[in-house]
Amino acid sequence: MDRQQRRGATNALGLVTVVGGLAVIALGMSFWGQARSERAAREARASAAEAERLAIAGASTSLASLQPEDAGGKPERRVGVGGDRRFGVENPPRPTPGRVRLATYNIENLFDAIDDPNLSDRNEDIDDTKPYSELEAAAAAIETVGADILCLEEVESEAVVRWYRDSYLENLGYTYLASLDAGDERGIEQSVLSRYPIKAVKNWVHEPLGGVHPDQYEGRENWYAGQPLVFHRSPLMVDLEIQTNANEPPYLLTLLVVHHKSGSGSGYWREAEAKKVVEIIRQLEAEREGRNIAVLGDFNSQAWDEPLKIYRAAGMIDVLAPFDPDKEDAPQSALPKTSVTHSTGRRIDMILVNKNFEHEIVKGSGFVYGTPVRSEGSDWRTTPAPVGYASDHFPVALDIVPKDE
Repeated sequence: MDRQQRRGATNALGLVTVVGGLAVIALGMSFWGQARSERAAREARASAAEAERLAIAGASTSLASLQPEDAGGKPERRVGVGGDRRFGVENPPRPTPGRVRLATYNIENLFDAIDDPNLSDRNEDIDDTKPYSELEAAAAAIETVGADILCLEEVESEAVVRWYRDSYLENLGYTYLASLDAGDERGIEQSVLSRYPIKAVKNWVHEPLGGVHPDQYEGRENWYAGQPLVFHRSPLMVDLEIQTNANEPPYLLTLLVVHHKSGSGSGYWREAEAKKVVEIIRQLEAEREGRNIAVLGDFNSQAWDEPLKIYRAAGMIDVLAPFDPDKEDAPQSALPKTSVTHSTGRRIDMILVNKNFEHEIVKGSGFVYGTPVRSEGSDWRTTPAPVGYASDHFPVALDIVPKDE
């Protein structure tokens, strides 16, 4: 089954692998969820699946085959505390009536348990199936943040986001959803979940950026040497119509959700991507005078790196910056822990806005919500994720008053 087919798939899944020599039980439940019935029986099966999950968790085994949806139900959320919650804030402010909360969150490998035959070797996707415990922890974090408009990075497809919304975020009011294949060779893209109508969606898959890849990548042969530079993952553009007062016209907001190329040797690529996004911003502003635009997501760069300098030079404003990185005495080595967005201690997830949109940002409303991560100095490749682990990134959010000033 190829990627396009899986976007509309309703194929039944039904395998739950039982720990310790128990038989494999075929349950035949739809992956995407069917009408919820026989609640008591479903919860009993889910409790059994949870027991199995806990049994194998200590052995650091993948939980892909034990997701409760496959077992016919979902147990009550039981995300414990644990790990190292050393970044961000622990208790974000509650949403305020009359305001709209906008957030971005790299949820880290929101992959389903279906093997995509188009992805293999170093891009094999089945190994990236997000464990049940992380699905639950991420859902708890999203609920705590309380965003009205939530931008996600590192998701597999619209179908997977829709399933996740309907299975884990079903009470959060995310009626509207947008997600498009971004052209990434690993099969990941960006998505938007919103309580307000999405009026338009667009992206620029494999858009030429100008130039070609260099021969060397961090002293090694570059896999892409000589090939034309294109977006590694296209930005996702979403137009939103926000109506909070029936007596006033709707507020129009354009989002460009980005996930720039990762890797310390990919600075040249990120710079080219930033320049192309700036071109897109200019085109969007020319299409409609006074257009409110935010560029947000995972930039894989810090504020003092060249890609962010490109954005700032184009007039984009980093409204949550803890200090001005363009000043000569900018304390780059003293980034406040409450501003860190990644478990490595970096601030690489941001919300940039143009001048038109800046006036609607509520000053002091922005925050990074910290979730448990591995202890400082541990190796993510050999150290199991702690209890409550959701992602290696943290949600970033701010509030706006949706009224043109």
